[in-house]
Amino acid sequence: MIMDFSVSLGKIINEFSLDIVYTPKDPNDLNVTVADYNRPGLELTGHLDFFDKNRILIIGKKEHHFLEMLSSEEREKSLETFLSLSPPAMIFCRDLQPFAEVKNVASKYGVAILVSSDATSEFTASLVSFLNVELAPRVTRHGVLVEVYGEGMLLMGDSGIGKSETAVELIKRGHRLIADDAVEIRRVSNKTLVGSSPANIRHFIELRGIGIINARRIYGMGAVKNTEKIDIVINLELWDNSKVYDRMGMETEYMEILGNKVPTITIPVKPGRNLAVIIEAAAMNNRQKKMGYNAAKELLTNLGMAYDTDESGKTTISWE
Repeated sequence: MIMDFSVSLGKIINEFSLDIVYTPKDPNDLNVTVADYNRPGLELTGHLDFFDKNRILIIGKKEHHFLEMLSSEEREKSLETFLSLSPPAMIFCRDLQPFAEVKNVASKYGVAILVSSDATSEFTASLVSFLNVELAPRVTRHGVLVEVYGEGMLLMGDSGIGKSETAVELIKRGHRLIADDAVEIRRVSNKTLVGSSPANIRHFIELRGIGIINARRIYGMGAVKNTEKIDIVINLELWDNSKVYDRMGMETEYMEILGNKVPTITIPVKPGRNLAVIIEAAAMNNRQKKMGYNAAKELLTNLGMAYDTDESGKTTISWE
């Protein structure tokens, strides 16, 4: 289920080591809901047609200098126009100090006033990056997320199919666990999904017949990771003799998660198959495809066969 999220102003203050000049109440009780900011330009002159009151206000050298040139009465009137809409916070960069009028108007409308020592462009870039992750649309999927050769592999399938056991084998082979059982997926951009584990079950793995183990304590810090992008989805299913499985890998199938398309493959499971080795091969093959190399296409070329892929992604093979 997709929900709207918020991040407390207190968390932002701690993340960026901001100095507090004024807050109307405990910063942990003040929430930010928009992953963007306003640098007031025309707003300082009273033009508010496109002003978003839910964004954090950022004050840099230009804005500070403009306010400095105004008289005390003009400065207070200018600030009233947009602070009266009660944005969540006003942050002064480069250790610029707020004017007395700023404090007066901010306290009147309950707007937090903060100060950062960072340069304006540097701070705003970091702030947007942080908010994009914290406020990203997210869903939780049943599965296991592991990092294999730098590729984020989301293992999905019915309970008991062997996802957790495969994760343990991959950890023993030098790869890393991100999440077991519940994977929290965030859409941080139009192209990127990032997976993590809920904090209360992070690094724990359930193995039937053994119980719960802590991967970090058993295998060490190098065996776990807190977050990882999702590069490919691996669907594990019991081998079905009546089903035809892809044996070439010419066509790429996709799964849609939060509006983003992620490459997906189905791996049939039966006794004797080493899933860890197969997933390692899938990770390396996915990296090669992203770099423009497809082993199946090279093989067809070597065999003197031609192939053509239409707009839907379907590939037709013929003899040259």
